[in-house]
Amino acid sequence: MLKFVLTKIGMAALVALTVSFISFILLFMAGDPAIAIAGEGASGEVIAAVRSQYGFDRPLLVQYVDWLMRALSGDFGMSYYFKTPVSGMIAERLPVTMTIGFLGMSFALLLAIPMGVLAAAFPNTLIDRLALGIAVVGQAIPSFWFGLILIVVFSVNLGWVPASGTRQWTGYILPMIVLGYYATPAIMRLTRAGMLDVLSADYIRTARAKGIKPRRVLFKHALRNAIIPVVSLAAVQLGFMFGGSVVVETIFALHGAGYLAWESISRNDLPTMQALILIFAMFYITFTFLADVLNAWLDPRLRTA
Repeated sequence: MLKFVLTKIGMAALVALTVSFISFILLFMAGDPAIAIAGEGASGEVIAAVRSQYGFDRPLLVQYVDWLMRALSGDFGMSYYFKTPVSGMIAERLPVTMTIGFLGMSFALLLAIPMGVLAAAFPNTLIDRLALGIAVVGQAIPSFWFGLILIVVFSVNLGWVPASGTRQWTGYILPMIVLGYYATPAIMRLTRAGMLDVLSADYIRTARAKGIKPRRVLFKHALRNAIIPVVSLAAVQLGFMFGGSVVVETIFALHGAGYLAWESISRNDLPTMQALILIFAMFYITFTFLADVLNAWLDPRLRTA
């Protein structure tokens, strides 16, 4: 198990280094940051002075190594637009993004896994068709449109929950539903497929032949083995939720890291964009690593794979 964990840690570190380098290069290729800082109408002398002041005239590899060393110590530099330390802005806004991300994943798991289990327990019935229909609708509806519909119905017309903001805990309900419902279809279908495969296994027929209660067979014996692939998918979906929170936070006016990403992109704030890309990538890599370790703990066969 220790060898497996160390191997996964090495792979995660390599992926993180690769992502940081590619994102650093692509952001520089998107435009000259010196022009963005100096302004479109700035003269050549001013642009050259800005390029020298911020070190943009150095080789790109030297700039990357310098940025990476500072980033590892938590120093992402100063924001070109907000004129404040990037690390401070992210630390202030990241809790909002993490809150709606974890709430959204909890909503997705609580909705998708029971639906998948019921659909597999009663295949080709009304329950199965209803679960598949909910999954198809969830995957077909764009997140921004679904969010706007929820605001109109539950905030404007019914007045049950606030349309935006996080001053009250109820402000997280609609963003949680939008993020969670987007991840529900994939988790539900994977749970259903895994349960159908497991329920046809020999040890399940043996358990039924011994007279074990159907509920115990379903949840203790079948779900325990069918849930293993769901762990990996949930980790991937959680990483997507953090990265995809840009749209949801913009719709519901939540000042989280996703909304900060949109602000930095629209204003060409290079240090903030670089920091957010690295942080979102690290979330994704960390969740994937934890999912691999958890799967190996649940299924020892994966340790030798």
